[in-house]
Amino acid sequence: MDLEFLKNFSIDVDLALEAREIVQGKTGQEIPGVRVDRETYNHGTVTVVVIEDPSAEAIMGKPVGTYITIEAPEISGRDPQIHHEIGLMVAEMIGRLINLPVPSNVLIIGLGNWNATPDALGPKVISQTMVTRHIFSYAPQELQPGMRSVSALAPGVLGITGIETAEIVKGVVDRIKPDLVIAIDSLAAKNVTRIGTTIQIANTGVKPGSGVGNQRAGINKETLGVNVIGLGVPTVVHGAVIAHDTIEQFLEQLKSNPTLHKMYDMLNPNIAQEVVQKVLEPFGGRLMVTPKEIDDLIQRASKIVAGGITQALHPNLSPDQYEYYLH
Repeated sequence: MDLEFLKNFSIDVDLALEAREIVQGKTGQEIPGVRVDRETYNHGTVTVVVIEDPSAEAIMGKPVGTYITIEAPEISGRDPQIHHEIGLMVAEMIGRLINLPVPSNVLIIGLGNWNATPDALGPKVISQTMVTRHIFSYAPQELQPGMRSVSALAPGVLGITGIETAEIVKGVVDRIKPDLVIAIDSLAAKNVTRIGTTIQIANTGVKPGSGVGNQRAGINKETLGVNVIGLGVPTVVHGAVIAHDTIEQFLEQLKSNPTLHKMYDMLNPNIAQEVVQKVLEPFGGRLMVTPKEIDDLIQRASKIVAGGITQALHPNLSPDQYEYYLH
């Protein structure tokens, strides 16, 4: 799959890791101005993609910044201890991107539509996140050493509120003046194996709806005037990507079969794109696909993300203490 195919179907690649894979697959070389590091943990791998200059930004289609991708297939499992350990990985990676003193004010934004399960990651995370700003004002005696002031908001989507999400967030930011915003959103992946098993954390903010071709105003430092950490989990794959990969696999089988190789040579090189366009024509070329177990995937991923954020912002607290403050 190349960039031209994605462009023809108006598909933005949310994961910097996948954007790099696409570009690198075309050139076979590392992208100038991009640095990549990898680490292995007990329950996942971490890939850090650093886009260092504007030329690399233009090639990758991603702003200059740091993108940390956690690939942890066991997120889809049911072991709470493993989920806790993955949450600690999330906390560690968030910690690498924030540079805040302990007495600081953090706003967490859960982007997405709580009425649409694949888009409900943000609101789900908010419902499980430990907020403390009110405790600082009304019950300071309940605070533990090292806790930060944290507030959280799930602003909904334009179709529900009639207000651009970025406008709502900007209004809250101007009012409470946080030192940092953490924005959580559902993402679109290119690889179906990454649905519900991958977490991206970036210091460049987010563009709500970009992965599903529904661009909204960005939630980033440029629009809010404050540093923004973007955190997302892929929950959907574009139907065109699945169809394209299926056709490409079929064509590879033709190519490798001595009997059918001549048939392969006679095919139009653009057959995959033409077939996909025809199949997706009733949907205007846009069809998003999500697995039937998406409810469980969202529930597990949101709990892991919420725990990781809480651990990163209040590192001195134990899980038992989280439960105390949540209730």
